[in-house]
Amino acid sequence: MENGKIHKLNIVSKDSKGYTLQDDKENQVFLPLTGVGEDYSEGSSMEVFIYKDRVRVVSSKLPIAEVDNFAFLKVNLITDHGAYVDWGLEKDLFVPVEEQMEELVQGESYVFFIYEDEDSGAIRGSQRLEDFVFFDEIDVERGQEVTILPFRTSQLGVNVVVNNLYFGLIFNSDIHKEVLIGSPTKGFVKQIREDGKIDIVLEPLGYKQSIDPAAQKLYDTIKKSGNYLALTDKSDPAEIREVLGLSKKAFKRAVGHLYKSKKIKITPEGLYLTETPK
Repeated sequence: MENGKIHKLNIVSKDSKGYTLQDDKENQVFLPLTGVGEDYSEGSSMEVFIYKDRVRVVSSKLPIAEVDNFAFLKVNLITDHGAYVDWGLEKDLFVPVEEQMEELVQGESYVFFIYEDEDSGAIRGSQRLEDFVFFDEIDVERGQEVTILPFRTSQLGVNVVVNNLYFGLIFNSDIHKEVLIGSPTKGFVKQIREDGKIDIVLEPLGYKQSIDPAAQKLYDTIKKSGNYLALTDKSDPAEIREVLGLSKKAFKRAVGHLYKSKKIKITPEGLYLTETPK
């Protein structure tokens, strides 16, 4: 039975201490009654999570994520040797100090990769995400829709894991809506670079080519606000993000796009539509 994986097993016997479970190859494990939320009968099946810490553990509780997966997990405890993060089980997942990329804060959440230690077989967590993605044999293509997990911001943009396998980046210039660290979402492959990294955009390629997505969002918001919006290039970035979900840089670019298209009039008080909305 694979370490760090969820298994659906058959119940072959039950006594006062727990259940004896068996897979299709007749490998057996014992599940103590402690923590089992409901009563199961012999002959039925149940899902359990099997993993190794110091010893092998069989749990009826299932983790937030299995081994070889990325997950957004909350730090419960920090020690000199490492951090303990909540992955949904009775015992927290250990993240050794050497697997941390920054100073972790208790109570905060971060993206970790869940891996099996090659020497001990223990299941551990790591922030060194680039060590667990592939930079060759990339099995996606330009324009393809993919699942992305944002995990870190940089000067260039937001780093993401693509399809739980690859390293991607959304450039700041391609961010037209809020991107939350640790929140899986959909993206689209813009380009696969020679170094194996993938450029990602948040809208399908060619989407509304006649108008930038940020400009479309600004236009729609002005329209819904009675053809006037009290935002200018002097507005506070926090106010712009609250109203539009855009950065100030994206807002100013969208204003420029609409102005050049003669769709809006810019005044010291705000923005007006110059055409009759359809």
